[in-house]
Amino acid sequence: MSMLRSVCQLRVGVATPKPFLLPSIFSFSHFHSHSHSHSPISFPKTFRFLPPSLPLSPFMSTKPTASYSTGGAAADGAMPRELLVQHLLVKEDDQKLLLDLQQRVSAGEDLSDLAVEHSICPSKEDGGMLGWVRKGQMVPEFEEAAFSAPLNKVVRCKTKFGWHLLQVLSEREESVLQDIQPDELHVKIQDPSFLEEAQLIDVREPEEVAKASLPGFTVLPLRQFGSWGPEITTKFDPQKDVYVMCHHGMRSLQVAKWLQSQGFRKVYNISGGIHAYAVNVDPSVPTY
Repeated sequence: MSMLRSVCQLRVGVATPKPFLLPSIFSFSHFHSHSHSHSPISFPKTFRFLPPSLPLSPFMSTKPTASYSTGGAAADGAMPRELLVQHLLVKEDDQKLLLDLQQRVSAGEDLSDLAVEHSICPSKEDGGMLGWVRKGQMVPEFEEAAFSAPLNKVVRCKTKFGWHLLQVLSEREESVLQDIQPDELHVKIQDPSFLEEAQLIDVREPEEVAKASLPGFTVLPLRQFGSWGPEITTKFDPQKDVYVMCHHGMRSLQVAKWLQSQGFRKVYNISGGIHAYAVNVDPSVPTY
């Protein structure tokens, strides 16, 4: 996801958002990788705005004290999980450094501090914070280690990028991102309680909204992301359903993925956008 989630920017309050970089362990099918002198970085093919991440504080208010473990045997729960993960990465042949870092973790040093000092992953700028991740987003070796690791234990794994020390800080039930068809949305809109409770976001530009719009939508133009992105969790409740719309459903899908990566639990992309709504549901809505 582009976004998603996937995210290795420290999180807030920057006047100018940092470029959106993904650490090397992510392996989204819709991303492509470029070589880097230390660690490949993935960039989204179509996503062009530069999203900041959320502050870490909503997830973990204090840093847990880590201890080193060679592995874990935590069983998966019945529901799919997302993990809040931080890590550091060293070169495959840097065995001396790896051993030293393991010993320092065992002695009580914080993994995030060590990541800033020693990691070769771009996430080092944020103390190795990768944000919330789910299965299918990471290279297999990293995923297996993360999803079997005991909470707060630092575990070691090896991938094609080198050696990782990773720590799962928290876990939660996996969030939902799915399309909703225009006719389904139309039925919901007829219910006054839906318009009162639902969080509806239109990411089109003001000149587009002037041509055609639907009731109840808050307009957050994508080109103005820098002004509303850092405040998204103060404007909207991540625990409530959110519906995202654009002209044809492409921009809204990218924003929906980003919202999911920022901790929104249920995100719906309006398939085909307002154009599909006008053509298939309500001809009174202008097309353009």
